[in-house]
Amino acid sequence: MPRIRFLNADGKGTELVVDAPPGTSILHAAESIEPEPRVGSACGGNCACSTCHVWVLEGGESLADMEDPESDRLDLAFDVRPESRLGCQAVLADQDLVVEITPESLKAWLDEHPEVRRKAG
Repeated sequence: MPRIRFLNADGKGTELVVDAPPGTSILHAAESIEPEPRVGSACGGNCACSTCHVWVLEGGESLADMEDPESDRLDLAFDVRPESRLGCQAVLADQDLVVEITPESLKAWLDEHPEVRRKAG
């Protein structure tokens, strides 16, 4: 079972690790652990926004190929890099990944969870 290591999981450098079965998206893997890495999902993982934008630093070649809808949505994201993917569209195969959560995605997650933002004050 592949393992995903999430970097910057809380915007403060914290790392979180999860094992997820092949066929799982990065976003769904993130949502399956506690504390949840702060990956935005304003559209609920339907490839209708870019809030789940992450950088896949290691293992990206094992992910399902990017299709046109994902590429089109990434055009709306900030700081797009060659290792950029949308967490809702990047589907695991059998290789471990290292994924960095973008500041954009972290902000989107905090916007979706105002109670956490208030506590962080």
